[in-house]
Amino acid sequence: MTATVADPELKARHRAMWASGDYPRMVETFLTPLGPRLVEASGIVAGAEVLDVASGTGNAALPAAARGARVTASDLTPELLAAGRRRAESAGLALEWLEADAEHLPAAAASYDVVMSCIGVMFAPHHQEAADELVRVCRPGGTLGLLSWTPQGMVGQLFATMKPFLPPPPPGASPPPLWGSEDHVRALFGGRVDWTAMTTGTLEVTAFAGSGDFARHFVENYGPTIAARANAARNGREQQLDAALDAFCAELDHGTPGHARFELDYLVSVGARR
Repeated sequence: MTATVADPELKARHRAMWASGDYPRMVETFLTPLGPRLVEASGIVAGAEVLDVASGTGNAALPAAARGARVTASDLTPELLAAGRRRAESAGLALEWLEADAEHLPAAAASYDVVMSCIGVMFAPHHQEAADELVRVCRPGGTLGLLSWTPQGMVGQLFATMKPFLPPPPPGASPPPLWGSEDHVRALFGGRVDWTAMTTGTLEVTAFAGSGDFARHFVENYGPTIAARANAARNGREQQLDAALDAFCAELDHGTPGHARFELDYLVSVGARR
């Protein structure tokens, strides 16, 4: 495992970013299908010890628990864990909820049969440290399962659109959508994982009447977009960002007038820890 000194200020900023807006609303509006897709791909069965890293509101943790697995849902942001607890209670599911940094997991080595992350660990700023932790806490022969937005897909291109409006990244940080690149994932894990599947999929989003509604949904609810707009406002550029987001969503709207449709591409990577 790569030794890295945690940056409390950086982690505090990340917590605040993901607590801003209303990420649980985004999950309920269009992101819910992703969790079950990762659980299915990871082959989670009853009785398995599962760690969901950067779980958010438990989008993958809940369907894993519904299969009878013993699930720990970890996340850096307590507000998201609280929302996940409420979802679990409503569904009658029992999980352990753990506030934890994906780059410094508070778990012993080889603790879990399955270690997974659904559009979560990709947002840890230091990719190698996060990957090292995923390997460390997974048992030899256990499963690693990842679902990440691709760099070329809509969410990857959203981050490219927002980049000119964001402050400089912290030292050593890498862009989140790189986790959706097969080459990047293979490089992070080296020879420590035997990948059995790397497949792309598409999340179709049809919950919005128009492309502008989708753009506003990100502005109002998505932590990274809220952070980008706050930084743009400090420089008097918030209207430029709004215009860029509107144009971006309009360009990628595959629907019809009054019925927007977007295609969000992701990579599912599943393998066995050596």
